[in-house]
Amino acid sequence: MTHDIQIVGGGLAGSEAAWQLAEAGWRVRLSEMRGGGDTTPAHDTDRLAEMVCSNSFRSDDADNNAVGLLHQEMRRLGSLVMRAADAHRVPAGSALAVDRDGFASEVTHAVEKHRNITVVRERVDSLPEHPAIIATGPLTGSGLAEAIAAETGSDALAFFDAIAPIVHRDSIDMSVCWMAARWDKGGKDYINCPMNREQYEAFVAALNAGEKTAFKDWERDTPYFEGCMPIEVMAERGIETLRYGPMKGVGLDDPRTGRWPHAVVQLRQDNALGTLWNMVGFQTKLKHAEQVRIFRTIPGLEKAEFARLGGIHRNSFIRSPELLDRELRLRSRPNIRFAGQITGCEGYVESAAIGLLAGRFAAAELAGRTVPPPPAETAMGALLGHITGGAEAETYQPMNVNFGLMPPIPGRTRKADRKKLYTDRARGAFDPWLESAMLEPA
Repeated sequence: MTHDIQIVGGGLAGSEAAWQLAEAGWRVRLSEMRGGGDTTPAHDTDRLAEMVCSNSFRSDDADNNAVGLLHQEMRRLGSLVMRAADAHRVPAGSALAVDRDGFASEVTHAVEKHRNITVVRERVDSLPEHPAIIATGPLTGSGLAEAIAAETGSDALAFFDAIAPIVHRDSIDMSVCWMAARWDKGGKDYINCPMNREQYEAFVAALNAGEKTAFKDWERDTPYFEGCMPIEVMAERGIETLRYGPMKGVGLDDPRTGRWPHAVVQLRQDNALGTLWNMVGFQTKLKHAEQVRIFRTIPGLEKAEFARLGGIHRNSFIRSPELLDRELRLRSRPNIRFAGQITGCEGYVESAAIGLLAGRFAAAELAGRTVPPPPAETAMGALLGHITGGAEAETYQPMNVNFGLMPPIPGRTRKADRKKLYTDRARGAFDPWLESAMLEPA
């Protein structure tokens, strides 16, 4: 072989794994089918680490939020994904949102130019016999998916993931909308479109009556991931559901009335130029013509021009708690590791974090040594533990990182102090682990 290890899949997890291995001195063949004549239902480009759903890495608060803590841990481990995200950050209050084109271009450039990485635009339909990391994400090609199912003896679990529309900024009526963050935290980073009761109830009725994408027979029983629920599916759960979800007006003072709106639609900046804005929480399976018709009834979006309309795709993941060991190796084929969303983690950052760990575990193994898993008290350790045994295999579902995956704080604590206690404890556990996890260049 002309390489030490192969990585299949050039998303966030595969790119991060390749970077970690290459930085440790190992020769990597990164196989990505996009750009080689194949594509997926969700991707638009052949760039590595393309973000297809939201442009947000969610909260960047490392003191009070589990995903912000995960950001911090990844930065300390030399994450390429976090470096690119920080370089292409766009305003989003306390969240880390990025210009998705700039972000993907930077990751692609860094990976393709690394002296130890060879990017090959090819589709892989079988499990390699040599050391490899499978990071094909939730849209794994049918050939490889069949090979994985044949090897594991288990059917892949699946769920639907939906994409939110993106609106051109200059088509938004700012005489109706205003800029603000909830409770005025994070500056004026969101565009807010207010609705009164009559407008809101008419909007919910339109969502319920709108024509949706039809499912194939084999898709009908596939569950949705609760964290990426289509807006019209939420609307079906009751008239007030959206007002207590993505359309809640709480904490947003309309400067024209001095009061909170009955409901509000928020848009978040999607690119560095500020020309594209993402409809927050508006993932949808409405047909495209219906999206245009219904979303233009939102105050301020009557003349909205859409850079991208919403969509829906089927995501697959393996039953990781029973199939993978603590170093993400397939128990039946230990030369194969899995990383990213195919393991059942949910979210851009979580996928990249598992790719980072898979890369470091593989680099250590190639060097004839072992990197211990991160402590369960850390964000990375909690996420890894959930994937590799902390969850019930029979009811395993995709999961974002959260404090509930960590061991509870002992004793009685004030609720207001609990998050900071979790993050302080995590940093105390992370520091000594980091020393033991450092890799010597090959």
